[in-house]
Amino acid sequence: MALVHWNFYSHALGISTGANVILPQDAVEGGRKLPVLYLLHGLSDDYTIWQRRTSIERYAEPLGLAVVMPAVNRSFYANMVHGARYWDFISEELPRLARAFFPLSDKRADTFVAGLSMGGYGAFKMALSHPGRFAAAASLSGAVDIVDRTASARNDPIRHRELEDTFGPFETIPGSDNDLMHLIDKLAPRKRRPMLYQWCGTEDSLFQQNKDLYKRAKQRGVHIDYSTGPGDHTWDKWDEQIANVLAWLPLKGRT
Repeated sequence: MALVHWNFYSHALGISTGANVILPQDAVEGGRKLPVLYLLHGLSDDYTIWQRRTSIERYAEPLGLAVVMPAVNRSFYANMVHGARYWDFISEELPRLARAFFPLSDKRADTFVAGLSMGGYGAFKMALSHPGRFAAAASLSGAVDIVDRTASARNDPIRHRELEDTFGPFETIPGSDNDLMHLIDKLAPRKRRPMLYQWCGTEDSLFQQNKDLYKRAKQRGVHIDYSTGPGDHTWDKWDEQIANVLAWLPLKGRT
């Protein structure tokens, strides 16, 4: 495997930013276009965290899978009301630039997204918003209910201000494209849906909202490969689960 520390200028953000990119060297040397997983970080992390805290490189190596791990700060993968256009960056600019710099496939069947916590929210948001672009998406311990998160922040001035700067007035979130429950409803009538994988530990503070999202999807006839198990919001579980996600991905040629 090859590891690329990729620094580049983002027009969407108006700043220089970075990502780590894992590339299967044999496939690159063979001139093949690679399937790609966009792997998203959580609220308190950065684009280096998946490699520092998991064995993602070792897990991806035998699969011939490229992994792109970008930086989005504490943006919740949104076009912030007071801040930068991180949704435009992550959903439009980053994939376009990644394909220009690296030998990545542009086919839906080869394009996947996953993340943890805030990144789990971002992964589902990307796939539910653009089901024609992603074959599969995985959320691990995802912060999947922004309506619930903002409600719980009303008595915390710091969290309240941060979330309001990100999403705007809280009353505008339900039914918007930042609301995964709403995106599940919009996905339901579509014939073309991405595969969805969801996991959350039973001791995690986000467990109930993950159960609620799964229940909403089931009611709407949207299938999610949903599982739970003992565990909290911790890296030992995410390391275990990202290996499971890679085994679950519908990679071509896998028997």
